[in-house]
Amino acid sequence: MKQEQQIFGHPKGLFYLFFAELWERFSYYGMRALLTLYMVNEFFLYITDEVAREEMSIGIFAAYGSLVYATPVIGGMIADKFIGFKKSIMLGGILMALGHFFMAFYFDAEDFTNGLFGFPINNINGFFFYSALALLIVGNGFFKPNISTMVGRLYNEGDTRRDSGFTIFYMGINIGAFLAPLACGYLGMSENWGWHYGFGAAGIGMLIGLIFFWRGIEDGVFNDNGNQPEEYKEKKMYGLRTDYFFYLIAILLVPISAFLVRYNAFEVIGELHLHSSILIALLVIILAIIAKNMISLTKIDNLRLLTVLVLTLFITVFWSFFELAGTAITLFAERNVNLVLLNASQTNAINPGYIMFLAIPFSLMWVGLAKAQKNPITPIKFALGILQLGLGFLVFAMSAQYMDAAGKTPFIFLMVGYFLMTTGELFISPIGLSKVTELSPKKMTAFMMGVYFLSSSFAHYISKFIANATITGSDEVPEPGFMTTMIENVTGFAGATTDSTIEGVQSLLNYTSVFTQVGVVAIGMAIIAFIITPVLKKWMHGVH
Repeated sequence: MKQEQQIFGHPKGLFYLFFAELWERFSYYGMRALLTLYMVNEFFLYITDEVAREEMSIGIFAAYGSLVYATPVIGGMIADKFIGFKKSIMLGGILMALGHFFMAFYFDAEDFTNGLFGFPINNINGFFFYSALALLIVGNGFFKPNISTMVGRLYNEGDTRRDSGFTIFYMGINIGAFLAPLACGYLGMSENWGWHYGFGAAGIGMLIGLIFFWRGIEDGVFNDNGNQPEEYKEKKMYGLRTDYFFYLIAILLVPISAFLVRYNAFEVIGELHLHSSILIALLVIILAIIAKNMISLTKIDNLRLLTVLVLTLFITVFWSFFELAGTAITLFAERNVNLVLLNASQTNAINPGYIMFLAIPFSLMWVGLAKAQKNPITPIKFALGILQLGLGFLVFAMSAQYMDAAGKTPFIFLMVGYFLMTTGELFISPIGLSKVTELSPKKMTAFMMGVYFLSSSFAHYISKFIANATITGSDEVPEPGFMTTMIENVTGFAGATTDSTIEGVQSLLNYTSVFTQVGVVAIGMAIIAFIITPVLKKWMHGVH
């Protein structure tokens, strides 16, 4: 339902959600900017082999990132039917705040040579570390899909301000994401402070976000949007009030999530990792739920639902490459870029920094194009977004042509590459959020938002293998062919190889070779998106 009170032409509730999400994203991206570097340079130092240590760190990061975007499917379903968006968001925020503060616990083995309370220090540190990640995973599942769904509920069907509103909301996400690496990255990598002050700052950010959302509820700006369904307010499940029952479920999911993160790199079922088996099983269950619901939907609703699934497939490809920012691109910045003013973790602020300045112009652009009846339809925006992402990776790869003797490249290439990734993101991500709320049947909106976020879960898993390729490289000489020719032309490395024994040059070859391949594949996917646009336009039945 559209709010009568407005600010800058949008419902007043949008701006409470804006600030709540801003600080929640501050907490998430502050921790994310530090996580890989912390594992490589601190937590896994007991692994003496550098390649093994980095592979382990990337594996943990991928498992965390994958699960943190898988749980929104569960959180969305529970909120839709049982406890409502408001209670889900508060529950998720509390769990995430606890998770960030758990990350702030660390005991130096040198200070506790005999252990602590009779337990080895490594075990205690491991308990806090994996519990922290698990709390963040479960908390995000209840927070993330439901706050985005509440934004959609602020607008009536067909409201032309919807895309603009989501772009403003997206700017809030990225203000938090911009400030977080600067603040948390400074604290975490400072000799005067340390990793866990950075993680603690992320926890404080989460608490501030919770306060903003709570104030929105108290001020009544959301009206009845997000309330618990009436039929479950007094109903009991297994002797517990419905909301209390699901709070208990959330707590029980924490040790399960910790187990999945901890053993993602070791446990194998047949030929598949435990991690991939769970993702495949989850995908099958989700498709079965969607198929069951489609039986009772109209033909138009079904075609619109299929459109959401196709858009989800495309954004999975987008995030598979984009999420290299947290691993491969951060390590690339640390090893092979002549950084200016920023340390490696703080380069995670470049992308959201651009969005801070571009979100409002993009929002105005969509409104202006809509008034002029020249606004591209959603599939075209997705194709253009993926295209720009691919060009950004080619810019990263081109930097190799300007390397110095140590294999370091000019900072400007990192800036330009991130700029293209950012403009691509603004074409695809906020628009995707908007269209999920508009194309999905109302009774399935939060669930489909969770499915949409599941794209990032699969993307993190795929991204792990791409990131590992940048680290390990290959001793084999690449076979001549299209991709080898592309690598040679883009990077300047003849035959996609190097005779240099300088470590920096060798790592630069690894990074830029993979970045070239990512760019080429992304551009190929953009072409496919352009080709199938007429079909998707028909399926959307008037939704732009």
